[in-house]
Parts: sequence; C-alpha cells; structure tokens
Amino acid sequence: MSKRLRSSDLCADCSGPDPSWASVNRGTFICDECCSVHRSLGRHISQVRHLRHTPWPPTLLQMVETLYNNGANSIWEHSLLDPASIMSGRRKANPQDKVHPNKAEFIRAKYQMLAFVHRLPCRDDDSVTAKDLSKQLHSSVRTGNLETCLRLLSLGAQANFFHPEKGNTPLHVASKAGQILQAELLAVYGADPGTQDSSGKTPVDYARQGGHHELAERLVEIQYELTDRLAFYLCGRKPDHKNGQHFIIPQMADSSLDLSELAKAAKKKLQSLSNHLFEELAMDVYDEVDRRETDAVWLATQNHSTLVTETTVVPFLPVNPEYSSTRNQGRQKLARFNAHEFATLVIDILSDAKRRQQGSPLSSSKDNVELLLKTINNQHSIENQDNDQPDYDSVASDEDTDLETNASKANRQKSLDSDLSDGPVTVQEFMEVKNALVASEAKIQQLMKVNNNLSDELRIMQKKLLGKDAN
Repeated sequence: MSKRLRSSDLCADCSGPDPSWASVNRGTFICDECCSVHRSLGRHISQVRHLRHTPWPPTLLQMVETLYNNGANSIWEHSLLDPASIMSGRRKANPQDKVHPNKAEFIRAKYQMLAFVHRLPCRDDDSVTAKDLSKQLHSSVRTGNLETCLRLLSLGAQANFFHPEKGNTPLHVASKAGQILQAELLAVYGADPGTQDSSGKTPVDYARQGGHHELAERLVEIQYELTDRLAFYLCGRKPDHKNGQHFIIPQMADSSLDLSELAKAAKKKLQSLSNHLFEELAMDVYDEVDRRETDAVWLATQNHSTLVTETTVVPFLPVNPEYSSTRNQGRQKLARFNAHEFATLVIDILSDAKRRQQGSPLSSSKDNVELLLKTINNQHSIENQDNDQPDYDSVASDEDTDLETNASKANRQKSLDSDLSDGPVTVQEFMEVKNALVASEAKIQQLMKVNNNLSDELRIMQKKLLGKDAN
C-alpha cells in the first residue's frame, strides 16, 4: 500500500524532510540516512518498512500513522524536550550531521539505550513494576489511545500478559472492544492471537462474536504472519485464509538436487527439533527473509549517483544480546546460504510448520539421529560448496578474532560427534557437520586419486617384470 506523505512530515531522528521509511514498532517516520542506522540495529530494536515500496496491511500503516501524528516520538525523546537538556548540551541530530558518527550515536542512544525515555522511580522488585505496567496496558487497550499503550510497552509492559483476575490478555480485551489498531500494536510487540483465555476462547473468537469481522480476519493473518511471509518470499502468493487455506508450500523448479541422502537427513533433523527450537529457527529464518527483502528495497531506492558505503550495508543479521552466542552465530550464517540452499530451508520449514499444526506423527528423534550418523558415515557424493567464505563467529561475539584453526575445528567436530546421541542436533550443528564432511570428502577423493596413480604404476612395473621373465 502506498502512502502520500504530507509536506509537514519530518524524520523523527534528524528532522530531515520527506521521510520515506517507517519504524513500525517505534511509531515513527525516518529518512534514508537514519534508516541505514536503524537497519544495523536489528529488528529487535527497530522494524523498518519502506512507505511506498513495501506492501502494507492497511490497518498496520494506519497504526503507525496514528502514532506518528499523536507524537509517539516524544516517548523516545522525552528528556530532550526538557529545556534543561539544551543547557547541558544534549540535543538531537539534525539533517546536516554526518551519518557516522553523529546520527548513528544519537539513534543508538535513543532506541537501543533508551537514554531519553521517561524513567519510573526505582523499585526493589522490577517484576512488580512490570506487572503493574502490564495491568495498566490491559485496561488501556479497550480505548483508542495508542500512544498511551506504546508508552507502557516502552516502559516494560508485556503484550502477552495474562491477567490473573480477568483471566485473559490485552489482545483479548482489544479484540472484544473492536480496537483493531490496538491489536496491531500489541501484535507488533509479540502478542499471540492464538492465546486462549480462562474460558478457552482466543482473541479471534471475541472479534467474531462482537461482529468485528475485519479485525477477526486481520488477527488470523497475524497468526500466520511468519509462514505467510516465507511463502510470499518464494512465490509471491499468500494463502486464502478466508477460505480455510492457511499454508502455501512452494515447489522447487528442479528438486533433483534435494534427493541426496544428506538432504533427506537435514530434513529429518529439522523435523526432530523440539517445538521450541523449531520456533526459534523459523523466527531466525523470518528475520533473514526480512533482511534480504529490505536490502533489495534499500538498493532499489537509493540514489546511485552517490556512493553507497559499507556503513550502510547490513551483510547479515545484527547481534541480539537476548540470544545465546551460538544462536547469533547461526543467525548470521544464514546470510551465507545461496538462493537454492535458502529456498530449500524455507520450504522445509513451511512443510514442517504445516505438519506440526496438523499433528502428523514422526519417527523418534533417536531414529533421526541414527539416520544422520549413517548419512555422515556413508555419504560419497555431495554438492560442491565454497568453503572459502568468511566466518561470522567473531562478529557475533563482537571481537575481531582470527578464523578457527584446523585443530580447533577438529576438536569441535569431535565434541559434536560425541554429543549427537544426547539429543536433537540443531541446524547450526548440522551445518558444521556438513562442512566437515565436505573437507573429509575432498581428502578422500585426493587419496583415491593418489591410490589410482599408485595402482597404475604397479601394473606398469608388473608388466615390465613379466616381460623380463619371458625373455
């Protein structure tokens, strides 16, 4: 959906004219230069969308516009509005400032450090404060006051808070009241449309009971947002939820390469992941899809008469400090998947998401591990891969370390092999096994070639000896 910006619209971070991007979870419009910094922060800090070149659900765009028009930016710049802050030398960025370091430092302080947000008085028990804020959010979402709810969320209110006395969540309340923009805001902050209240009803049920049909349909879309986005990325189509079609599983144009035992084993390992690990992987792949699509829009909309420097490029998913270093490394390595590999992973995730929702049975995790081990031991023909690509482990730990030595890789592989029988193997571990297998296969091929050469020389020598004996 396109948007006609008013001439009065300014970038929330530097006050530059004609912002063309939005930070959805912050409720602000931002310019190209400031957006380059937002993208480097990661989606856990700022979820960016282009206002004209990205498809928008109408009510989601309306939610962001409403927040912007009602001064949502003052939530993130609260202390800067105090005249005393000007006296102390604290100020926001301006259009003439350089992106690095001026705008970048200000934007990181504003959204990542929350340096200018109004702080509540300190209390001994932070969990009590979060609970109180969440109860306020629970009451506020029945009204149309979006900025109040955004302020509560910025202070720590939980979008999925289950009210112990009311027996429901804020999304149940918003859905019952028909507050579709509140539902959009809660969903952006992680509210689950499939959550049941104490009576076993979901927000979708309450929206339908109240005759809020547009809201009910939108909640269903939100519920399938992850798989819809993955399907749309591959084939440009979304399921017809109104008619009960909730999944589209695209097919590869040439699936012959995916019939190897290794590919089958990879799919089996994906299926053996626990629901929690599968959800984490699916969310990581969703973030990678968003990164790739946003990069494409970014490159298509930039003024290429000016140099697009490396500082505006986001080559892989930024670190999320709430995740383990292993998960962050795995997330970053998704950027190394070529188009075919990534499409195969997306299709496997879509297929397994559908299977898990429908409750189809699978063989045990032990069987899957045994299949993986058998495949590793017996695999003799696999696709050629480029093993000279850079490793992003040092980025995930924010340290400039050297690449792993062969000895350390061997030790890690030995440790991985010893742990295979202890539980499901993650995709991160599987890719390490696969890479080690590529190296081992290359060595085997080299030894076989040497062996063939020796055999040829041996036959030649035998012929010579037979010739001498005959004489």
